[in-house]
Amino acid sequence: MKKLLITGLFSIVMALAVKAQSNEWLDPQINAVNRIAMHSNYFAYENMDVARKGQKELSANYKTLNGVWKFNWVKDADARSLDFWKKDFNDKGWDNMQVPAVWELNGYGDPIYTGVGYSWSHFFKNNPPEVPIENNHVGSYRREIMVPASWKGKDIIAHFGSVISNMYLWVNGRYVGYSEDSKLEAEFDLTSYLKPGEKNLIAFQIFRWCDGTYLEDQDYFRFTGVGRDCYLYARSKKRIQDIRITPDLDTMYQDGVLSVKLDMKGKGVVDLELVDATEKQIATAIANGAGGVSMAVENPNKWTAENPYLYTLYATMRGSDEIIPVKVGFRKIELKGNQLFVNGKPILFKGVNRHEVDPDDGYVVSPQRMVQDIQLMKKFNINAVRTCHYPDDNLWYDLCDQYGLYVVAETNIESHGMGFKEKTLAKNPLFKLAHMERNQRNVQRNFNHPSIIFWSLGNESGDGPNFEACYNWVKAEDPSRACQYEQACQYRKTRQTGHTDILCPMYYDYNSMEQYGKATDTTKPLILCEYAHAMGNSEGGFKEYWDLIRKYPNLQGGFIWDFVDQSVRRKGKKDVEIYAYAGDFNRFETDHTNYCDNGLVGPDRIPNPHMYEVGYFYQNIWTTLVNVAEGEVEIFNENFFRDLSAYYMDWELLEDGQLVRSGRVDNLNVAPQQTVRMTLALGEMNQNVECLLNISYRLKNREGLLPVGHIVACNQLVLNPYKVQLLNLKSTTVEEMPQIVDNQQNYLIIKGENFIAEFNRKSGYLSKYDVNRLELIKKGSALVPNFWRAPTDNDFGAKLQQKYAAWKNPGLKLLSMNCKQDNNLTVISTEYDMRSVSAKLYLTYMINNEGAIKVTQKMVADKEAKVAPMFRFGMQIQMPKNFDTVEYYGRGPTENYSDRNHNTFLGIYRQSVDEQFYPYIRPQETGTKTDIRWWKLLNKAGNGLEVFSEVPFSASALHYTIESLDEGYEKQQGHSPEVEKAELTNLCIDKAQMGLGCIDSWSALPLPQYRLPYGDYEFTFVISPVKHNVSIE
Repeated sequence: MKKLLITGLFSIVMALAVKAQSNEWLDPQINAVNRIAMHSNYFAYENMDVARKGQKELSANYKTLNGVWKFNWVKDADARSLDFWKKDFNDKGWDNMQVPAVWELNGYGDPIYTGVGYSWSHFFKNNPPEVPIENNHVGSYRREIMVPASWKGKDIIAHFGSVISNMYLWVNGRYVGYSEDSKLEAEFDLTSYLKPGEKNLIAFQIFRWCDGTYLEDQDYFRFTGVGRDCYLYARSKKRIQDIRITPDLDTMYQDGVLSVKLDMKGKGVVDLELVDATEKQIATAIANGAGGVSMAVENPNKWTAENPYLYTLYATMRGSDEIIPVKVGFRKIELKGNQLFVNGKPILFKGVNRHEVDPDDGYVVSPQRMVQDIQLMKKFNINAVRTCHYPDDNLWYDLCDQYGLYVVAETNIESHGMGFKEKTLAKNPLFKLAHMERNQRNVQRNFNHPSIIFWSLGNESGDGPNFEACYNWVKAEDPSRACQYEQACQYRKTRQTGHTDILCPMYYDYNSMEQYGKATDTTKPLILCEYAHAMGNSEGGFKEYWDLIRKYPNLQGGFIWDFVDQSVRRKGKKDVEIYAYAGDFNRFETDHTNYCDNGLVGPDRIPNPHMYEVGYFYQNIWTTLVNVAEGEVEIFNENFFRDLSAYYMDWELLEDGQLVRSGRVDNLNVAPQQTVRMTLALGEMNQNVECLLNISYRLKNREGLLPVGHIVACNQLVLNPYKVQLLNLKSTTVEEMPQIVDNQQNYLIIKGENFIAEFNRKSGYLSKYDVNRLELIKKGSALVPNFWRAPTDNDFGAKLQQKYAAWKNPGLKLLSMNCKQDNNLTVISTEYDMRSVSAKLYLTYMINNEGAIKVTQKMVADKEAKVAPMFRFGMQIQMPKNFDTVEYYGRGPTENYSDRNHNTFLGIYRQSVDEQFYPYIRPQETGTKTDIRWWKLLNKAGNGLEVFSEVPFSASALHYTIESLDEGYEKQQGHSPEVEKAELTNLCIDKAQMGLGCIDSWSALPLPQYRLPYGDYEFTFVISPVKHNVSIE
């Protein structure tokens, strides 16, 4: 009888184990089986000493599940193992896999990036909730875990931080449960399955796709596996099951109250103690059983991103031997009129969107990487982050609490691939439960974080009753915060939407922003959930966004798309290390190419050049000039909660780019949101030269992750403006006029005592320029007109590589070439027809007896013709590669463009040509400098040439040709490290170059004032020899 009973039980267990995989992964009505209800993020420690340290890894109640597991991977779901969970299953032939780790970066399947559309879109038609069997990879994991004997008599919980896309769990041969929602932890009570003091078999299985995948169509690389830490933890039988805190302030934002709500397992009394950052007791309370209790706190330190002061609440249930610490930040969030207020102030959100991504580990982001991200945000004045488009690792919110970032906490919902109309899952009743559960779990888990200002219901998933229900639940559950949903804005159709507290559209242009700012009937603040698309060489026109935001009170900022380039590290051609993107892995990938790379920082967290422009306009201290003669300036403190006493001011006086005087102001008495005038002892200035005042504000002491002396803000003020330079080229002596050699069939030759210049008679171009026996033009090259640049990602998005294609080769045909001597100068004049663009071009060269050449480039357009604008108007010259040093007076030190040069101050810079090239993930225009007064390109001996013009101009010098960085009519899977350097230095000299733009990267152009429309242009500059130029400090 006993044998029959055991056999029967075994049959039941087997049946349950098989049934466990019958249909949960295809049923949107079943998103969990036996999963523990979500609770706020906390950890229960065994004593106060460990609780004060706040590191769960140090607790005796914690045991990691991270490490090496036995692993089996199959390509198709119907080939998965169905009995691997058995205790006697032989896994000797299985591979090893780290936990956490994603499969695709460890040799199992290919990484796939798609911006819109599911990763099965190349072979399977959307039909929710069905997902493919083919290519639906399944991974099975097994590992024996020794459970501490001391845990006997306690409840034991398994925590799986992030499992993509779902998981089935078995312990010791018994089925435990199931979970979906790949960006929130799945917890299971394993008390009845585990044997403390013994080894226990834990087995789980993951599917690449399940019905929940329809809600996880985010714009990022699609990886599979385990993305976050996994562990076991022990709890007392009698315990606090959940703890929620709601800090608040009175109407004067002075005194505080802390509401604490407890959910208990078993009856008991809970002692509550609130301490400050020094562990000094501030308040106490006793909770008799489950329910709520309030703690009054007189004038607490307030939490803001500017001053992120945290208290700690210790909750101890008598008789449980557990202490739960919870960080507390006192702050109040209000929606009043058409603004959002934090602690009574209408703050500005200087934000970014951040994906959880690492170039080597994919979704697995280490604590060190998270701290690095926070540090970068603080360094560049970013004060807000949107967790796009899912909940992040718990540690991320802890760090935002600690270091001070306002957070938009987004739910793991994006069904972009289903569209936004009738097929949207927002209207599909089958997915109503999944929408609701994901939003509920997001709020329940993250409830206690003071950094969270908004809840976000999801992203780009259409709109409908499923989201309306979620909004109503969130607002009822947590009335202390704002709740937003971008799609509730209905794409600019209405300002008065019901189920969002914030008008949070994507990619509003400047006109839309100003219209909303001027409107008198608005009832919500406008805070862009995505804007200023930072793809490739971008962020031109960022200033204009912030001019509007600072002008109109109902515009309160936004979140740049996005923080970090998502590419993964990989070996490319010739074993060169590249950052790979869509199309680099297999032929089935989408055509979204490098749209995964829209970051302010690269995958390795090196700031991209445009990050510096963002940091400048996000800064919180602004200096303006009041009275030059008196050295009087105004300082505006844009902070809302802190004065400037933590900073000191450094100032520098520059005359024609040279530092002549400096000073320091230690005491800055400027209250928040106030302006103060100050007089600086600048001394006398040379009124005949350009005079500039550089001002920077630096930290007196280390603050959080920012070091002593870190520059938090800076400005450059013009005291005496640059004056137009007259280009009166003269010969020094009449007796030494250059000699004209006009008897050569192919060349017109101009000879001087120390130079020779040759003009090609077929092209009319200057093809040889030797000075003091030094070759300044590479053989086979020439000084040629140039209207083209290697298209940027924004250019490609607007299809300018096609629309502007006539300027790539405008069909220049030499019509005439003349030479004469005039006023002791040799003058060569050429005329060209440019049929492709219906224009005439005139090049004039005036040469003096020292070899200096004054070049005038003049284009006359056909007023009746309709021709596309151009990328640039200027000339280029290829010099030998050994001219590898640039010295110039202009904007620097980083590259800059007409609509992205405010963070780069005027000065004299000396740099290598190698430093001019920035390796954007995909090759494109790079290295330009603007507002140049003079520019020198030198070899190691200090010899070379100098370029100057009547008015400031642009220039660049690279060891790359434009052609090598230009992928042509369509993108060609290029990677900057794979582009080989040319054996030359390519010098571009421009009157102007089109701006970069940043509204989006798929259609928008730079603002009109930064474009070069078809028309007449003229540019004059002088090239002169330089000998023994040395740097003198």
